[in-house]
Amino acid sequence: MAIEFEGKTAVVTGGANGIGLACARVLAEGGASVWIFDLAAERPAEVAEGFGARGLAADVTDRAALEAAFARLGAPDIVVANAGTVFEHDLDSATAGHWERTLAVNLTGVFHTLQIAARLMKPRRKGSIVLMASTNSWDGEAGFLAYNASKAGLLGLLHTAANELGPHGIRVNAVCPGLIRTRLTTGFFGNPERMREYTRHIPLGRGGEPEEVAQAVAFLASDLAAFITGATLLVDGGQMAAKFGTWREPAAVFETERWRLL
Repeated sequence: MAIEFEGKTAVVTGGANGIGLACARVLAEGGASVWIFDLAAERPAEVAEGFGARGLAADVTDRAALEAAFARLGAPDIVVANAGTVFEHDLDSATAGHWERTLAVNLTGVFHTLQIAARLMKPRRKGSIVLMASTNSWDGEAGFLAYNASKAGLLGLLHTAANELGPHGIRVNAVCPGLIRTRLTTGFFGNPERMREYTRHIPLGRGGEPEEVAQAVAFLASDLAAFITGATLLVDGGQMAAKFGTWREPAAVFETERWRLL
């Protein structure tokens, strides 16, 4: 069932693929006028046209370009700060370039998006902003140093922004996905052995789909969450609730991408 967004204008950064695209589609299905901002190489206008939305080329690390994109539509009702990137590397192999690019997109880019959106929303005394954080905002998953740091930083933005913007009627929340099927996670979903071991620690026994994250985003963005701000909503199949792993043989068996009880 689609959540009602009739008469509202929504922006999704990084909205031309993956979780961002799923969010944009769900908002549009609810009646919102949706704009997706993404890199020119992602063809945001073409992608948006496919479901009745509009798209603009805007790199979240380019403040001027992002401000120009927001100026095209005026004050939004909903903003989903989704644009992100990831490089897989450990502490020893991380380069300054990897570190700087990851933080520029995942943390500074969200700062730019959040600040621009808040300034547009304040005069209207209303608005909803949803940040795309991660289960990696809390844990120290090996091999994702810069990504983990950037996503942990988003929680600082979340709590401070919710505190400062609440008096203006603007809500700020975050969704924290676990392992979700996107092009950034093909290394997991395309590797049965890796999936077997990773999903062993997920009570629902599988990875998630972008649409499952989008539904959580839609709820937080909607009036159904009118008294929710500063919150983080885990969409991880229970992963953060588990510690030592849920799935064990011989009581269960792993089949392709998910575990099943025998």
